[in-house]
Amino acid sequence: MSTITWPILSVLMWLPIAGGVAMILLGDKGIALGRWIALITTAVTFGISTLLWTNFDTTTAAMQFVEERTWIPFFNSYYALGVDGFAMPLIVLTAFITPLVVIAGWSVIDKRPAQYYAAFLILEGLMIGVFSALDALLFYVLWEAMLIPMFIIIGIWGGPRRVYATIKFFLYTFLGSVLMLVSLIYMYLQTCDAGQCSYAIAEFQRLPLGLNEQIFIFIAFLAAFAVKVPMWPVHTWLPDAHVEAPTGGSVILAAIMLKMGGYGFLRFSLPITPDASDTLDWLVISLSLIGVVYIGFVALVQNDMKKLIAYSSIAHMGFVTLGSFLTFELMRVNSGDTTGAAMGIDGAMVQMISHGLISGAMFFCVGVLYDRVHSREISAYGGVVNTMPIFAAFMVLFGMANSGLPATSGFVGEFLVILASFRADFWYAFLAGLTLILGAAYTLWLVKRVVFGPVANHHVAELTDVNGRELLVLGVLALAVLGLGLWPAPLLDVMRPTVENLVQQITVSKL
Repeated sequence: MSTITWPILSVLMWLPIAGGVAMILLGDKGIALGRWIALITTAVTFGISTLLWTNFDTTTAAMQFVEERTWIPFFNSYYALGVDGFAMPLIVLTAFITPLVVIAGWSVIDKRPAQYYAAFLILEGLMIGVFSALDALLFYVLWEAMLIPMFIIIGIWGGPRRVYATIKFFLYTFLGSVLMLVSLIYMYLQTCDAGQCSYAIAEFQRLPLGLNEQIFIFIAFLAAFAVKVPMWPVHTWLPDAHVEAPTGGSVILAAIMLKMGGYGFLRFSLPITPDASDTLDWLVISLSLIGVVYIGFVALVQNDMKKLIAYSSIAHMGFVTLGSFLTFELMRVNSGDTTGAAMGIDGAMVQMISHGLISGAMFFCVGVLYDRVHSREISAYGGVVNTMPIFAAFMVLFGMANSGLPATSGFVGEFLVILASFRADFWYAFLAGLTLILGAAYTLWLVKRVVFGPVANHHVAELTDVNGRELLVLGVLALAVLGLGLWPAPLLDVMRPTVENLVQQITVSKL
């Protein structure tokens, strides 16, 4: 049982936002001090987030560290925060990645550095708020608000086509969320008809919705969350956003923001619309498998390192949606028996955490090379191992992890989802398993062309190996990737009661 009596989630949410405001007020003239403020703020935030883990009760599926205060009385909406086995690991991941982004941009960002760090600090607070919100209206406000810092990050510090990429990113994600707002308002009105108006997500999960109502709400959620994951065919905004974003923007986008789509399916779609999810699971599974296979082939033909890794992210995130919706297939195969039905959701959650580490590391690697050569084209490199042996070792490790090598985090989530797929249908497993071949093909081909071989040109010949700052970032990520790959039990133990509770919710509804 937790011994924490102070509002830890509010501190985690508002501390980085306060740090961001301080950075804005300090301005670029005080950037020497400002960098340290940003680093200390994010480091303290991560330190506090570890208290969530160490004080988390792994024997219950109930929300923990709950805070609740009246927010908008007219709508009976509350400032309500809490975490379970789905939200807590994602908050820790967010707090873990952000200080690494601050360190990585320490001497790289020359244009408006104070505003750069401020945007990331405010974005961190908003993302933690999204994962911990228990009120649907609060969730939606934070969900939309976090678009603003990322819009600014890409739009100001991005590449030559940053305006196009920024607008495309904003329109896709914003328009996808409009239907979600409509569905939330509809469910709010349904709670009013039941006698007590409420935006509490828990109240929405208890609503006795008919199948047609559930299908409408499910499609609305699908429009919002599929864009964020992103799923095929609403994925086209992501490669443009990644290519044009600065390194830190790409890392946060891949490591954290994409996970919000997967989190949305687990928090909203499955428990609120279980019957519609069961009826339309074939749709999500089909789109997921198309994404895994088709996008893998698309990644093979990329000449831009960032674009290749962006497509790789889409393919790997397909495992998250695939694993989440295999639950219904597994229960059908087992005639309603829930034994083993949770395996897909376990795999989906592990895949989200693992992908956050690996994709972030891959984008950091691209950033290290780009800072030196100012090119993302694969053809601009070759033989990097000859001049940057330490960096090459890290890039090979992360490439292997991206390919699903055993003993790395990339193996655990994919293995669980593929095993769940095999229990549901052989052809699901066959198609999902192709990612192990395709992932190895495009990732190792990238590594071969960039890292190995003779020195390709004078730019590569003049490269210097990683400095202390870069070594720290890549080293920490390497330890995390290997740690989760060798010992995933703590993460699975944290999630288990929440996963089992979700499966039970689905089963009770189906009965």
